[in-house]
Amino acid sequence: MRKKLRWMPLILLLAMLPICVAAQESAAANPDEVPAVQSKAAVVMDAATGRVLFAQQAHERLPVASTTKIMTALLTLEQDGLDTYFTVDSAAIQVEGSSMGLRAGDSVSLRALAAGMLLASGNDGANAAAVRIAGSQRAFAARMNQRAAELGMKDTHFVTPSGLHDPLHYSSAYDMALLAREALQNPAFAALCGQSKLVVQYGNPPYDRWLSNHNRLLREYQGAIGVKTGFTKAAGRCLVSCAQREGVRLIIVTLGCPDDWNTHRRLYDWYFARLQLQTPELPALALPVVGGQQRKVTLEAQALPQVALLAGETVTFNWELPQFVYAPVKQEQVLGWLALRVDGQSIEEVALTACEAVDAVEKQGFFSRLFRLA
Repeated sequence: MRKKLRWMPLILLLAMLPICVAAQESAAANPDEVPAVQSKAAVVMDAATGRVLFAQQAHERLPVASTTKIMTALLTLEQDGLDTYFTVDSAAIQVEGSSMGLRAGDSVSLRALAAGMLLASGNDGANAAAVRIAGSQRAFAARMNQRAAELGMKDTHFVTPSGLHDPLHYSSAYDMALLAREALQNPAFAALCGQSKLVVQYGNPPYDRWLSNHNRLLREYQGAIGVKTGFTKAAGRCLVSCAQREGVRLIIVTLGCPDDWNTHRRLYDWYFARLQLQTPELPALALPVVGGQQRKVTLEAQALPQVALLAGETVTFNWELPQFVYAPVKQEQVLGWLALRVDGQSIEEVALTACEAVDAVEKQGFFSRLFRLA
């Protein structure tokens, strides 16, 4: 009986082998299809424009675990006096889960706390920053929700700075991509979340501490630059990542994905291989000018962006212009707006300005006009 039991793992492995081979053959047979994503929710977003390239249950409200700390760290790094040291609140740092190792009486700066959140995923660091900034965790959560509303995160409600599970604490894959896009535009945030390891100072008195980033992609995937991992039993594995190649920057979010590292790698490989940066060609535009020395003024778009496109995709334009303008018109005067769209999604809005100045026709009295006619 014991001999039979010893052979059971091998028998099960051999039985599953055809299934694995079939799955690989199926994937290889459809190289043009986006890789399958075994996740509760997922989004692939072009960071430059905010365009969603892939969506799976993108707006479903789900627990997001420690990816919450993207918001907490962003608000922390937007404060004044980032490098001013203070004593941590002893009650705030008494929290379960991952920690950056804060103890009662420790001196720390807000920048060091942000590093502890983004690299070591310190729940103690998130709580300490919240109390320092807003006076309490509840007051800080109100700030988090206010900022979320400003960013258009319509399926988000924060309760804790750390992301520890609470039934009323949730977000969505799309909202977390929006948040990551905003956070990466903060230089201090981008610098911290892209570090595999970092030395910061805190303690009583402060001394050097090595922090290691939980984000394996920073070490294992070429072009990875962030952002944040997360895990609780309720949320499962959550990962918000960002990578860039040849001018294209992508943000990927998976919530409740058991194979998140490999899923992000496959999605990055697929999209980086197919996206190309292109500069849209704007059609000729002009406006009639009333009372001007020229009958019309030509228009140009200011700072027309490059757009990452898949094969077969094109940029379309919608413009808002008046029927005419009155002279005088100044060169580079804003006369309208141009909206760029790809696949029905608005990706950019730029100003339409005058290419040249148009002077007004000089007004003349009756006798001046009579003399000129004569």
